[in-house]
Amino acid sequence: MGIHERRNREKQLLRQEILDAAREMFVRDGYEGVSMRKIAEKIEYSPTTIYHYFRDKTDLLSQIIQESFTKLNNQLEAVFGDQSQCPRECLRRGMATYVDFALTHPSHYYLTFMFRQVEDCPSPLDDEAYCLGMKCFDYLRQAVKRAMDSGEIDRCDLETASQALWAGLHGVSSLLISLEGGFPFVERQQLINHTLEMMLRGAGMQPKLAAGQEASRAR
Repeated sequence: MGIHERRNREKQLLRQEILDAAREMFVRDGYEGVSMRKIAEKIEYSPTTIYHYFRDKTDLLSQIIQESFTKLNNQLEAVFGDQSQCPRECLRRGMATYVDFALTHPSHYYLTFMFRQVEDCPSPLDDEAYCLGMKCFDYLRQAVKRAMDSGEIDRCDLETASQALWAGLHGVSSLLISLEGGFPFVERQQLINHTLEMMLRGAGMQPKLAAGQEASRAR
């Protein structure tokens, strides 16, 4: 590795260190409780160093959100991008992937989807973050359309159905993040699976029958 490549790598590592520290502090201390100086103290650099990478703390929050959407996009693309799956399983797997992302990356999810609901801070959604977020939603929308076209779920207004499913996914994700240990939930995966099943049945998807049941119904 040459000097130029090594310096670029060091810059990227420092930028990521700043993002990680800021994300942890935003979750713990809130928007008003975080300053560029406090972030610099945490990572033991001068505030001037952080300003080489980010304009201010709103820019930092925006970059964290972009990072979150990028991670989520990559996971959703791996599922929804596989057109060889049947529409039923594609939609189900994609919805499960969304919830799994939220619970695997709770601080990313909290700052991206829940933080501005409780904090008096400027909107950090710049054009790039907004486009990344809409790309995530479009994966769900296209999967819903495939399921409608194949007859797996009831045909209705595509936008309404897609938003209703996302609202349910956000609901179970945010509850499990914000009320962890504060509500006597049943076993986590059991709750998630049952919630997704109820959402899909509400959309008109019938339970998948075992081979013996299908043969019995055919007779």
